[in-house]
Amino acid sequence: MNRLKIAHVTTVDYSLRDLLLNQLQSLQSTGFEVVGISSSGTEVAAIEAAGIRHIAVSMSRRLTPLADMVSTWKLCQVMRRERFCVVHTHTPKAGLLGQMAAKMAGGAIVINTVHGFYFHEHMTGRTRHFFIQVEKAGAFCSDLILSQNMEDIYTAVGEKICTLPKIRYIGNGIDLRQFHPSAVTEKKTRDLRQQLNIPLESPVIGFVGRLAARRKGFSDFLAAATILSEKFPTARFLIVGDPDIGKSDAVFPSAAEDYGIADQCVFTGLSPNADLPAIYSLMNVLVLPSLFEGVPRVVMEASAMGIPSVVSDVKGNREAVVHAKTGFIVPLGDVQAIVAAISQVISDENLQQQLSKAGRIFASEHFDEQMVFNRIRSEYAALLRAKRGIDILSLPNDPPACSVAAAFQ
Repeated sequence: MNRLKIAHVTTVDYSLRDLLLNQLQSLQSTGFEVVGISSSGTEVAAIEAAGIRHIAVSMSRRLTPLADMVSTWKLCQVMRRERFCVVHTHTPKAGLLGQMAAKMAGGAIVINTVHGFYFHEHMTGRTRHFFIQVEKAGAFCSDLILSQNMEDIYTAVGEKICTLPKIRYIGNGIDLRQFHPSAVTEKKTRDLRQQLNIPLESPVIGFVGRLAARRKGFSDFLAAATILSEKFPTARFLIVGDPDIGKSDAVFPSAAEDYGIADQCVFTGLSPNADLPAIYSLMNVLVLPSLFEGVPRVVMEASAMGIPSVVSDVKGNREAVVHAKTGFIVPLGDVQAIVAAISQVISDENLQQQLSKAGRIFASEHFDEQMVFNRIRSEYAALLRAKRGIDILSLPNDPPACSVAAAFQ
């Protein structure tokens, strides 16, 4: 059988590399010809070195109506030229433009993965309504929507973005071989502490993600760190990420000076080659006080490494943490609750060990990316069979897609 050509579309190239590269390689190893489409950037070389052909189409992460129309037209031209069998879109902006372009181009099966709806329960009514309409427009152009979390399925059906038969749960996962305590030696951990000037006796409170005040809750993290620095003078706050450039709530490392905690903060940035398992191994606890998530990758990674998390009580986070078993879920924006949960973890070694053990077990049962890849291949096979009459015989052991119909009965 000829290789079926499929495209995965994201706004920026680092989403293809950081979020999807393992998935793309898995699909390619199955027999598909996989192409990544995104704006050009520094990660394109790494994507192509991994064996994935890349096509550059400029797209902005912000709402830019005229530029978005141009991007949609260019995407349509690429899709007509390449004649993809499947177009699979990701992230809110690329999801909308990619689904519309694929519908205009015709011929392809169109799939969108929801990595967490951009609208959420804490958004004002008019803004929330606008983004719901955007999702409805994209869903109209799709054959199938895949959701990383269960709550977004309830939302999609309740807000009439799509009907229940059109949406499936796929979950989210990571490479459990890479994120495992045994992947990092004690020597590597000690050496990294020395390299980052973190004393051996210092408890380490971590944050991994874009430095965004509201979206990722980084201002709440810094506010909590200010209080914790007085309670635990030897503590260090390990911050792995870069300012969310181009967004109104971007925060820069200099903010630590404004909070009076610059001496206790360690900012590393986040390079593509960062040794994240080693970085997690330094932490006593990970903190993610974000506004909304799909299913947060950083919490999955921390759990797999045996690091408990303190997260805000929002969609996505609620599926990544089992409260008081693998970490703690605290009210959104409640800095005192963040402080109390962190204090409880770093003050009680037995509790920390219990959370660590339960977190590793939970990660192994729920966060294996191979399960996600199998579900996606299974959905591809079903759609290709139903809509194109193509039977794919090279997908061994594919489980059926998770059904959520019972939840609505």
